[in-house]
Amino acid sequence: MSGSTLGRLFCVTNFGESHGPAIGCVIDGCPPGMALTEADIQHDLDRRRPGTSRHVTQRNEPDAVEILSGVYEGRTTGTPIALLIRNQDQRSKDYGEIAQQFRPGHADYSYWHKYGLRDPRGGGRSSARLTAPTVAAGAVARKWLKEKYGTQFRACMTQLGELPIAFESWEHVPNNPFFAPVAEVGQLEDYMDALRKAHDSCGARIRVQATGVPVGLGAPLYDKLDADIAKVMMGLNAVKGVEIGDGFASVAQRGSVHGDAITPAGFASNHAGGVLGGISSGQDIEVSIAIKPTSSILTPRPSIDIHGAPVQVVTKGRHDPCVGIRAAPIAEALLALVLMDHALLQRAQCADVSQALAPVAASLK
Repeated sequence: MSGSTLGRLFCVTNFGESHGPAIGCVIDGCPPGMALTEADIQHDLDRRRPGTSRHVTQRNEPDAVEILSGVYEGRTTGTPIALLIRNQDQRSKDYGEIAQQFRPGHADYSYWHKYGLRDPRGGGRSSARLTAPTVAAGAVARKWLKEKYGTQFRACMTQLGELPIAFESWEHVPNNPFFAPVAEVGQLEDYMDALRKAHDSCGARIRVQATGVPVGLGAPLYDKLDADIAKVMMGLNAVKGVEIGDGFASVAQRGSVHGDAITPAGFASNHAGGVLGGISSGQDIEVSIAIKPTSSILTPRPSIDIHGAPVQVVTKGRHDPCVGIRAAPIAEALLALVLMDHALLQRAQCADVSQALAPVAASLK
């Protein structure tokens, strides 16, 4: 009932707090025999880690992962894989003043009423710090999926606050701190600098894509692939909206446009985002998520304390003025975890199913 475990056959249990001694996860259900080392996981953690630019939190965490179990002589054994990431740069004193107050936009008020107490240090369990173990688990899933099916994952920022970001090329994404698919990010840099000086924050929109996805993942009625994708994406800190394929733009489309025509050479379009009837079609999975503005800002805001008295809350400490800047690798990991779980479920139930008609090409465009 804790809500800390994701998946049915590929199960990931996340543990730890923002300012505790360590965070981590236990992966149960990883197939045996896959080569796995810390280096396979560390690359994705380095993409997510804090302190990598002036536009994100300056908390300096190396996020070095340790494999504690489930791997012998460099290969997975099929037993639980425990991954540990030690916290090394906590500043709990930054939260002393708000231990008795509820920060607007945070989980303080709801956690306190649900559990009767809360860990105020960096948000405790509700902190985005807990996305690091998710990224670590996702790295294991994406390696298996790539080796088995050739599936690959990528994500980019498509909007920063009020600024839409036109797509130029995936090649630009690893070359700037915004995961933006553009060559020039000067406007984004200036926007973030002004935002920080104003002691404010902004949201972001992230596009996530999986290519090389096999046909048949997902099941009716309530285990639809897109339903599970939407669920895990909403589980990511600060996410307030999820779209699959064209999402809300589908409202303005005609059926003659939205329905993806199928030809002998392949699908003519991918408005559905790679999912038909809750089952993967073999096309690219396309997901878009909306991330709200960071609630931790220096601008004073009205709230109450635990006694109900009015207070002015100022959130000090080191925070991302836009949590969406580091969300791309996290969203990739979440999508990988869902596809991994559904791939194992498909293999368990339908491994013997075959069709004379080979899957058509993903898309003609």
